[in-house]
Amino acid sequence: MSDLAGFLGIGLALAVLVVLAYRGWSVLLLAPVTALIAAGFSGFPLLATLTQLFMTGAAGFIAQFFPLFLFGALFAKLMNDSGSVSTIADCMTRVLGRERAVLAVVLAGAVLTYGGISLFVAFFVMVPMAQALFDGAGIPRRLVPATVILGTSTFTMTALPGSPAIQNVIPMPFFGTSLYSAPGLGFIAAAVMLAIGLAWLRRAQAVARRNGEGEAIACPIDAARIREHSTTASTFDPAEIDRGAPAADRPGFAVAFVPVGVVICVNLLLSLVVLPSIDADYLAEAKWGGTTVSAVAGIWSVVAALAVATLVLILLNRGRLTNLRDSVDAGCHAAVLPALSVASLVGFGAVIAALPAFEAIRDWLLGLGGGPLVSLAVATNLLAGLTGSASGGLTIALEALGPAYMDIAARTGTDPELMHRVAVIGAGTLDLLPHNGAVVTLLALCGMTHRESYIDIAVAGILNSLVALIVVILVASVFGSF
Repeated sequence: MSDLAGFLGIGLALAVLVVLAYRGWSVLLLAPVTALIAAGFSGFPLLATLTQLFMTGAAGFIAQFFPLFLFGALFAKLMNDSGSVSTIADCMTRVLGRERAVLAVVLAGAVLTYGGISLFVAFFVMVPMAQALFDGAGIPRRLVPATVILGTSTFTMTALPGSPAIQNVIPMPFFGTSLYSAPGLGFIAAAVMLAIGLAWLRRAQAVARRNGEGEAIACPIDAARIREHSTTASTFDPAEIDRGAPAADRPGFAVAFVPVGVVICVNLLLSLVVLPSIDADYLAEAKWGGTTVSAVAGIWSVVAALAVATLVLILLNRGRLTNLRDSVDAGCHAAVLPALSVASLVGFGAVIAALPAFEAIRDWLLGLGGGPLVSLAVATNLLAGLTGSASGGLTIALEALGPAYMDIAARTGTDPELMHRVAVIGAGTLDLLPHNGAVVTLLALCGMTHRESYIDIAVAGILNSLVALIVVILVASVFGSF
């Protein structure tokens, strides 16, 4: 088969994946089918491609990252059922008040997601709260999706050092880095994202007020469509959100916030103090995977932090969690479909990376002017945008190109921590294109359409992140990583 046929196969596979995923088809089936389409155009044996390439890539992702999905979903479910998520969000919005409704929603979402709450659970709590707050402040509901995206899916997901988001965890095994990589540049990126997003939302709010804009008419919510789209954009299956036994009364703010504080503190302590100092030479043995502590410390720290926080949460809210077993079961089940969905995207990427035609794509990416940071930013942007998944696109990019980038970094003296931060921010930009699962899910929860709300999402979620990415690369080119 010629390279032309291989390129056509990759293009067709991506087109089918994007279009059908946007229409709500499950990537559990789409990913292997489209991978086989690409493989067929390149003359690869289909059954061997499915079992030896696709499944190996998908299984590798599950083996490495499933504990994060499991403990993240469990923690989010128990925080939700105990009423802690609602308490934190309600307190933040009440303190700031309707005069600063946009800022209140952004900061509430930021606190929840930086504290380890799964994206969909944050959406579930924040949307009705934001709508009520916006109604009281005379702000059109069409701005709710962009406001929630800014608080939950930008700076807390990709920029702030220490974020337990899966996107911030994925680069660590590839680069031997930590969640706190390039903290100074991360704070700069977060400030840029937040400043641009808030400025745009304030402008949109002022324009709407001058135009006398009324409340948009909400469209009906399609629960099935929400589930299919959200599983590649979150670590929580929305089908489990109403299962279990929600608490009849909410805890106070202090009790609600303690588990979030535990996630942050334990994560920090393990990442920067405990794990770097332990003797883990045994990891070099084959039975432990022939790895190093730097390659696994980040995952260990997040998993341990979420596990400890979950135990603290149960102890503080045992009286409220009247059916703990059902809530725990629902939380565990909520991890399965998202983990398998993203793993399927990774399996798709493993097949694409193995095709002869991909070598030309890889060479083009690695040969881009501007050095490895520009190349890495473009690669993660493109793959996250095409797959509609920051975590899936980031994993595909690093699985295919990670070793090459590390070689380039060693030759050019580029700090792996800088590459970590650029890769994460890059994955969190074009992933918010219209077919992204978080976008479709959030619009459905808000009862809004793309026509009503997407421009604001694009500015508050994509443009600000792209500008932050450019700023980080420019600053790092002058001052290096810090």
